[in-house]
Parts: sequence; C-alpha cells; structure tokens
Amino acid sequence: MAIINKEGVLAGKVAIVTGASRGIGEAIALRYAMEGAKVVVSARTVEDSDHYLPGTITTTAKTITDAGGDAIAVKCDLAVPEDRERLLSETRDRLGPVDILVNNAAVTWLVPVSEFTEKRFRTMMDVQVWAPFELAQACLPSMMERGEGWILNISSHGAIHPDVTARRGGGGTVYGMCKAALERFTTGLAQEVYDSGIGVNVISPGFIATPGVIHHKLINDDNEDTLIPVEYMAEACLRLCYGDPKTLTGRIDYADEVIEEFSLKPAELL
Repeated sequence: MAIINKEGVLAGKVAIVTGASRGIGEAIALRYAMEGAKVVVSARTVEDSDHYLPGTITTTAKTITDAGGDAIAVKCDLAVPEDRERLLSETRDRLGPVDILVNNAAVTWLVPVSEFTEKRFRTMMDVQVWAPFELAQACLPSMMERGEGWILNISSHGAIHPDVTARRGGGGTVYGMCKAALERFTTGLAQEVYDSGIGVNVISPGFIATPGVIHHKLINDDNEDTLIPVEYMAEACLRLCYGDPKTLTGRIDYADEVIEEFSLKPAELL
C-alpha cells in the first residue's frame, strides 16, 4: 500500500518537478512526496479543459495532499520567461529554497527537418534546453551556499545517434537534438559543481505507456513487449536524488539499469 513517509529519504526537501500533470512527471512527484519531500507540481495544465491529454497539476497535488503529503500546484509554461521566474519565486515564498530540481517537461513535434517551422523549433529548444538551463542556473546559488542540492534532467533514447541506414521517417531529429544537448549540459554542469555538494544527473525512462506516447500512437506490435511500468522510472529518479553526490553525479542513466544496479524494488504509487 502506498503511503507518505514523513521521515523518508527526502524528508523536508523542497522539490520542483516540471511537467508533473501526467505521465512520468506525475509519477516522480508522487514518489518524491512518498519519501517526505515538499513537492512543487508544475505544468501548464491546471484544469482538464486546458489540454487534450488527461491529467492536471491540480489533480497531482491533491493526490499528494489527500494522502497526507505536502504539495503545491504552480502553473508554468516553460516557454514563457515570466512563468519560469514565477515558478521559482512562488516556490521560495511558499516552501523555501529548492533542494531538488527535476527538469521533466517537454513539448514535442515529430516532424521532418524539411517541414519544421522556426516557431516550433524555438519552442522545443526553449522548453527542453533553455528552461532547464535557466532553472538550474537560478537554483545553483542557494544550493552552493548550503553545500547541497540535486538536479535531475529527463532525457530519452532519442538522444542516441540513429542508424542512418534504418527506416526513414519518424521526424525525431529535433527532439533528439534537444535531448542530446540536455545530456551534455548535465555532465558539464556536474563537473562544474563537483566540489559544491550538488549532484547533477540525467536519466532516460525507456519505453513507457504515458498519455503522450499513447496519443502519438508510438506503441505497436514490434515494441509492445519492451514497455516498462512508470513506477520503474519514478523509483530510479528517486535514487538519483539522494546519497553522496561525489559518487552519484554526472551520470547518463536509463531507468531499468538504475533499478538493476541498486537492486531497487519499485514502490506502488499513490
């Protein structure tokens, strides 16, 4: 049975999780709350009518608070500079300085380069590259002053260089470009803050039947048997945000490999 453990491994930690209205972000928010974190549930979707996919930050936060945990919902469109600033200021004002930043939010168009518009390109770069950079940059001074903190970026297998002779199409070039940039940012930042008590990691979920994956019709007979439960990703993301950052930083990980390496048993979520 899923419960809130106020004395868990994240007890009292303030954690921002972007893109937490559904799917992987929601699962991470729930799992962190179960370990005692005060979770800032952030995304664009406040009400069901705000998005074509199911799930809202209101629902995610309520699931946590109804179970006895601590969470606030903060609406934020990461493509909007004022929203990014408000996310951080509201977090500090209501909960205190950020201990854990999870950059999970993404916006994706799977379109070939020849058909990609500048507006869509800039939006994807803003949300998936610039926003994680800016949010991390804003959180670093407080983390460095306190000598502790964690930054976790969510990547994808899309960052892996493709086989150029494989089946054409798919339109994943720009998406993969964003995720590859995020991975390089992660390792570079981990190096920069290595002596500051801050761990910086990046993790890819594997193939999970999130609302987005279902909407884009990415599940087929060839890959259906490779699906992993979202609980695996949530558990792996938890493990990469506590412990000794000197020995747990600069990692480019995959959820199933983290589960195996640390012999983790994914917990049932709220």
